[in-house]
Amino acid sequence: MRSEQVRLFQTLPHPCGYFAERSAQNLVIDPAAPQLDALYGPALERGFRRAGGHLYFPHCPQCNACTPCRVDAENFRPDRSQRRCLKRNADLTVIEAMAGYTDERHALYATYLKSRHPDGGMDDADPTDFSRFLTAPWSPTLFLELRLGPRLLGVAVTDVCLGGLSAVYTFFDPTEQARSLGTFAILQQVELARRRAVPWLYLGFWIEGHPKMDYKRRFHPLQVRHADGWSTLP
Repeated sequence: MRSEQVRLFQTLPHPCGYFAERSAQNLVIDPAAPQLDALYGPALERGFRRAGGHLYFPHCPQCNACTPCRVDAENFRPDRSQRRCLKRNADLTVIEAMAGYTDERHALYATYLKSRHPDGGMDDADPTDFSRFLTAPWSPTLFLELRLGPRLLGVAVTDVCLGGLSAVYTFFDPTEQARSLGTFAILQQVELARRRAVPWLYLGFWIEGHPKMDYKRRFHPLQVRHADGWSTLP
């Protein structure tokens, strides 16, 4: 991904989703670039992330808290808490399904957003919002469905690139909190990376000490990316 081949745009300042008192800006790869599918893998390696049809990287003038992170899938070993999570969910079936809209998926997505983001602007997602946020025409996306018999409990939106998988978004039944379905979804994505023989599961951004983001440290070995490249957290 050479700079003379790819145009980057910088967004206007907008409210930060993690620190209420801060504003945020992103660098975005030209969404009209015809080769976005080919750029996606190298962009992941450089710390970018997909949201809908955009590949972006946080570029805030006065903050660098958002740190790209990825799990070393081959060397990952679940800790005791994660092994308990796997045992609690042993009754679930995990299905690699084609990405896309269905009424069933949208109903679960809407229920999840209303529970997790009430009055936050995301809690009234219509079918167009569902497809625009979770998929892109050029993106190699699949949905890992988590089912209890015929009942859909969760969906892990997963992009499959040659150099690794990207955990884009997970939504699940908020009444099933005891199952820790968010953790279970990541564990299944690590396993999928192993089956696909790709080395990394990209988890987006990690913020040290942030209550919404620090859970990613529990997935060892975890690598983070700084200006000089990737390194493994101790």
